[in-house]
Amino acid sequence: MRKKPILLAAACAALVAGTLSSPAVAAPKAEPAANQTPSAVLAPGTFTHPGVGVSRPQLDFVRAKVQAGAQPWTNAFNQAKNSAYASLTRTAKPRAVVECGSYSNPNYGCTDEREDAIAAYTDALIWYITRDDRYAQKAIQLMDAWSATIRDHTNSNAPLQTAWAASSWPKAAEIIKHAYGNWPNQARFGTMLRNVYLPEIINGSNSNGNWELSMTEAIQGIGVFLDDKAVYDKAISLFRVRTPAFVYLESDGPLPRTKPSQNLDTREKIVNYWQGQSTFVTGLTQETCRDFVHTGYGISAISHVMETSYIQGENLYPEFGERLRQALGFHSRWERNLEPVPSWLCNGTLKRGLGPITEVGYNGLHTRLGIAMTNTQALTESRRPAGSNNLFVAWETLTHAENPS
Repeated sequence: MRKKPILLAAACAALVAGTLSSPAVAAPKAEPAANQTPSAVLAPGTFTHPGVGVSRPQLDFVRAKVQAGAQPWTNAFNQAKNSAYASLTRTAKPRAVVECGSYSNPNYGCTDEREDAIAAYTDALIWYITRDDRYAQKAIQLMDAWSATIRDHTNSNAPLQTAWAASSWPKAAEIIKHAYGNWPNQARFGTMLRNVYLPEIINGSNSNGNWELSMTEAIQGIGVFLDDKAVYDKAISLFRVRTPAFVYLESDGPLPRTKPSQNLDTREKIVNYWQGQSTFVTGLTQETCRDFVHTGYGISAISHVMETSYIQGENLYPEFGERLRQALGFHSRWERNLEPVPSWLCNGTLKRGLGPITEVGYNGLHTRLGIAMTNTQALTESRRPAGSNNLFVAWETLTHAENPS
């Protein structure tokens, strides 16, 4: 296995010292106090379990809705249960080395790993709702197969592949370990997360923003499962820098914020990094003009990190909720395709395909906080039940539709 250093202490110290703050590009204006980036918030004194993506109160809410035959949860449950991910005859396909090139070419175990992780999470959800032990045992079987086998990820997409799989594994593991309970090899699974997955993602990425945001989601989930405060704090430190560099607000100034290590220190470099977009409006993201698919990955990861943080007692909505709201609203508006695209936006051409990624953020902002989100609401409700993107998002109508917990 390759050696990948985990530089937690140095990175956290740099954040506190201020060396990870954005450079002053074109004299950006100060944000309102609620959106200022303070020192890193420490992990909770005691982690809440299950606590990655969904909490026990959220799961109990969903279980009651499905048992009552209520909608949209019952249709969403049936969608998950009838999917290939929930098959009780599924056979795990673990590999010692998963090799993933750009766009998963070559694909040596990439699809198998991601889908086995989603399947484990699907089985864990179905077990919780039905209490049918066969599903818990299938989730354990899948997790055990991989923890007994995998040793490394290689090739150019290794960091992103690792992040996607490691975003789903902890969701499944949290439910099985802390709600089901009978899992003899749970310690080995934790060792796999720490020694195989974490080193590949812990130092973030200078690639497109969706990479680092997915890595952040995965790091956070691993931190919760391992009860590791340093790992959790590393995730939040990455999130605090990358999220403002991914979603633009007018209060940022004439140019978007940047991640210092990328050296985007001129307007030309920033415009190039933002896919050639030179007009910046609130809600635009760094990958909007690339395509909505990759943009959706980033928005989804932002919502997931904020959701897990909320479960863990750390409310990031005052600090980042407006960015999430604006990103969801902006892209939901154009995803709905109800009006011509103006020439200033991506040269008048958008590549739509946002994916099933709006439920978690919409629920956090609308259901819990009561914020009206006309375009996001219309898009979300029109696409229920939201399924899976077959990468790291799955069944979020089931888990988060109108879920106040």
